[in-house]
Amino acid sequence: MSVQIDWLFPSPGSDLSDGQLSALYDREDRGALWLRVNFVSSVDGAATVDGVSGALGGDADHRVFDLLRELTDVVIVGAGTVRGEGYGPMVLPPASIDRRVSRGLAPHPVFAIVSNRLDLDPSSRIFSEAPVRPIVVTTDAAPRDRRDALSAVADILIAGDSRLDPVGLVAGLAERGLTQQHCEGGPSLFGTLLAAGVVNELCLTVSPQLVAGEAGRIITGDLASPRDLALGHVLASGDTLLLRYELR
Repeated sequence: MSVQIDWLFPSPGSDLSDGQLSALYDREDRGALWLRVNFVSSVDGAATVDGVSGALGGDADHRVFDLLRELTDVVIVGAGTVRGEGYGPMVLPPASIDRRVSRGLAPHPVFAIVSNRLDLDPSSRIFSEAPVRPIVVTTDAAPRDRRDALSAVADILIAGDSRLDPVGLVAGLAERGLTQQHCEGGPSLFGTLLAAGVVNELCLTVSPQLVAGEAGRIITGDLASPRDLALGHVLASGDTLLLRYELR
């Protein structure tokens, strides 16, 4: 049985179904480029516990996490997060596949991994068991031998000369028909995308925990000035809050 999630703002609702939740996050115009970023954080701003985010995400976060993957064309993740969080191939469960197909979408989203150094294993399950050929996003300065090895198991998207070009990243994916873009981190990639002004939306789960210590935040890097957000909705599941913001 799914964990209960209630709608607090802007319109109250109780025990939302998967269909109702999807409607809150879905985009009416799927042809228009839209980049959503999804994170979980403790109340005091920690993005990880013992180096990974898994301990912060409860059942409600996992439920919305899965539903967001259902709605996207491509899931974008930095290589460090792929390694640190133990990502496997981008395979959705049967119920998610059925709902995607009923919307006229491909059964699975594309997995796009962002890596400057291409420190990725071509024999990894991420590639060998992928239901859709992944995309590796890198720069023109990336090691040629590693690029050649990965090109056997993934499409290579060059976005930038020696540093990642966020505009080139989102545009290159959109040119492949992947307009609904969903980034799952990490903080450095989020910071790079945000600084370039290509992020449209932030979905943030606030876990009812205090972590303290030296845990990092959901974003690293520098901004020319703070970015203002517009609150889209507030959901709650027990003591957990699930917030959706659009960037102004």
